[in-house]
Amino acid sequence: MSVSGRPGPLLRLIQALRESPALLWSFLYFFCLLSGYYVLRPVREAMAASADLQTIFPTALIAWFDVRGMPLKDFTLQFLFTCVFLIMLVMQPLYGWVVSRFPRRVFLPVVYGFFIVTLLGFYAMFNSGVPGRGMAFFFWISVYNLFAVAVFWSFMADVFSNAQARAYYGYIGAAGTVGAFLGPIITSSLVQRVGIANLMLVSVGFLISCVFCVWQLRKWAVLREREQQLADGEQPMGGSVMDGLKLIVREPLLRWLALMVLFGVGIGTTLYNEQASIVRRMITDPAASTAFYSRIDLAVNALTLVIQLGVTRWLLSRFGIAPALLIPGFAIIIGFSALAASPLPLMVAMVQVLTRASEFSLGKPARETIYTRVDRQWRYKAGAAIDTVVYRGADLTFAWVHKGLSLFGSHVVFAGGTLVAICMTLSALGVLREEKKLPRDR
Repeated sequence: MSVSGRPGPLLRLIQALRESPALLWSFLYFFCLLSGYYVLRPVREAMAASADLQTIFPTALIAWFDVRGMPLKDFTLQFLFTCVFLIMLVMQPLYGWVVSRFPRRVFLPVVYGFFIVTLLGFYAMFNSGVPGRGMAFFFWISVYNLFAVAVFWSFMADVFSNAQARAYYGYIGAAGTVGAFLGPIITSSLVQRVGIANLMLVSVGFLISCVFCVWQLRKWAVLREREQQLADGEQPMGGSVMDGLKLIVREPLLRWLALMVLFGVGIGTTLYNEQASIVRRMITDPAASTAFYSRIDLAVNALTLVIQLGVTRWLLSRFGIAPALLIPGFAIIIGFSALAASPLPLMVAMVQVLTRASEFSLGKPARETIYTRVDRQWRYKAGAAIDTVVYRGADLTFAWVHKGLSLFGSHVVFAGGTLVAICMTLSALGVLREEKKLPRDR
């Protein structure tokens, strides 16, 4: 109980979980999903940073680059991220075909079943030491992260109304944050004892739990659709495989959402890459730089959890999505302006924490509540396209934009980042203008 006599954030969460079985299963679902991902994320980072090219790339690919006088080790990340974007362009129509042809009770388990089966394949690859396993795993987890989370939030918009989303999405996000805490702890505790291959099986266990949660939540999705006379999610939604991208081009709200994600990813990519450059110059000891990054991750997760439990629900329920979309933008503009004047590691770390925490705790939940008020084609097709193709396209674009700006120094990089932050905020205003035209609740 708080000093004012009103229940504190933790007590409100417990009460909400007791009142809503659907929230409890959603909480468990997102916790397992992000726990499973964060068990594997350190494996991806280790593969990408490995000095052993045979671990990352197939022998034939290494030889192809060598013959042409191009040292692949100098372009590892650029090559990987370019390929990830191209893979996304192929996967998006495939995903669109699945969600168009099969009902929800089929395509949700199929998506997670695909990831489970491929993880078992990686278990075999890492056990046998197949050359190129690092590249394959990097590609896989980059696709898995975005598609699995996009599918989760699309399904949540089937389960919850807009009013419920504003009340519950902060709590659901907190479950994911707790999973983000647990995953790395599991990896650091087990990897030396059981090896990398067996971590795949740990993640498989979490994904199987996700499928179980999906089956439990279906009845609440069906109930909401019947009560509000919405399209039946137990029937195939139809349409073409390219509907997601077509909707983004055609619908103003989706265009603004896509632009907001584009510039938001641009901010994160610019900051991440320049931070790496500054740390590389100013912190030369590998152990010290590792500690620096770990403290940032810890601070991001801690601040995110505090906001999700104490602020997000109150802000969304009382004021709607406008403050949650605009506060991060204005905060980032101020932060990047300060960095343009003084790009010191401590200041970079503070802005990094602010940027990531505000996205996870405010920006993402606010955007996802919009999908509770639109057609299922929008959330399963267009929403997924924004969270995958647009996201990875922005990642790739701004990685090269940063490379060009970095030639002129950190001050120019962060000045450019300030302009990107302004564009993101203007996009948020566009989203808010179009969002007002939607029905108030569905």
